Amino acid sequence: MTPLPAYSRRRFLALSASLGLGGLVAACGGSSSSSSSGAIDGVSGTLQVVKRFPTSGLVPGSIRLPISLADTSGVLTTDGKVKLPQTLTGKVIDTASGDVVIASVTADKHDTNMPTPYWPFIVEVQKVGVYLLILDVAPESEMSFQVEERENVLSPLVGDPLPPYDTPTTDNSRGVDPICTRPEGTCPFHTETLTEALKSGKPVVYLIGTPAYCETGTCAPGLEALIDLSKTIGDAAVFVHADVYVDKTATTVAPAVLAYKLAYEPLIYITDAKGMLVNRLDAVFDVTEISSALAAAGIS
Repeated sequence: MTPLPAYSRRRFLALSASLGLGGLVAACGGSSSSSSSGAIDGVSGTLQVVKRFPTSGLVPGSIRLPISLADTSGVLTTDGKVKLPQTLTGKVIDTASGDVVIASVTADKHDTNMPTPYWPFIVEVQKVGVYLLILDVAPESEMSFQVEERENVLSPLVGDPLPPYDTPTTDNSRGVDPICTRPEGTCPFHTETLTEALKSGKPVVYLIGTPAYCETGTCAPGLEALIDLSKTIGDAAVFVHADVYVDKTATTVAPAVLAYKLAYEPLIYITDAKGMLVNRLDAVFDVTEISSALAAAGIS
């Protein structure tokens, strides 16, 4: 993810500092947690878990926690010497009580058109607090995450109406140049604003991401995946894209980011036909996960 103005994220940073928790995520990337000897053949030195999820915006309910793996040579990739497992297993611990709140949770590997595989864990946590995700392959590793009160999160959440916003279009850049940093040229998702899309009576798929400046290469393949999927889906949904910066210097975030008070990107918002947010993919996603999320929302 790309570093963006940190709104509610500050609360987590302060809490993490007081508790001594590490492994905070960085935009379009991630920071490693504590390391441990791994049980994967070919690992160089110690095995590390790389956090790929944001440190803010996690609320009680179904929580998505994508991670990657690394060793002393760096983040493990699909073309490396290490044979990566298809499935990882772990558990979730409540740091306040020390109780195991989820004894076993699994995640399958995703790496379609991506050099760095990731495993998106989906956990059900109903109580606010700070938790640890501990993987079986790295039992001494402690990957922390905070679950916040819903009212403390300023960005749109699943179950909320997606707020309308006049995103830049080919007819009106609204001060953003270029409106799309896709290397191949402006993508087809800038013909109408998000505001207009939400009035269409159709589900909306809204990507906020910057293909040209995404450090780990999530945004570009994610956008291309949406373009390909949109050709199959046709007019069953409306696709909208907003880039992250106002110009090529990539130093000032665009109004679309500020409108949702985002502390990270990329994100994909998926609504129903009434504009209610039914799913949100944060930070990292491949075409397989995007396709599954759209199908679950009845978009296919």
